[in-house]
Amino acid sequence: MSRKEKLEQRIRNNPINVSLEDFEALIRVYGFIKEHGNHPKARIGNQTMPYKRKNPLNPSYVKDLLQMIDSLQRR
Repeated sequence: MSRKEKLEQRIRNNPINVSLEDFEALIRVYGFIKEHGNHPKARIGNQTMPYKRKNPLNPSYVKDLLQMIDSLQRR
């Protein structure tokens, strides 16, 4: 299992306690981060999700990111 797969699996197993570093690392695996305005935006495929930089991250952001990744992999 690669380092990227381990990171994703660790986040999927415990979406409640995810650090900002791990969250942004997972975004960079599948897309990129746009730094405009008040909050950064995760861009994966053609979907965009703004999030607030806070450590640990709000679980709703993590669940939304995982749904974006799942929808990307279904295509």
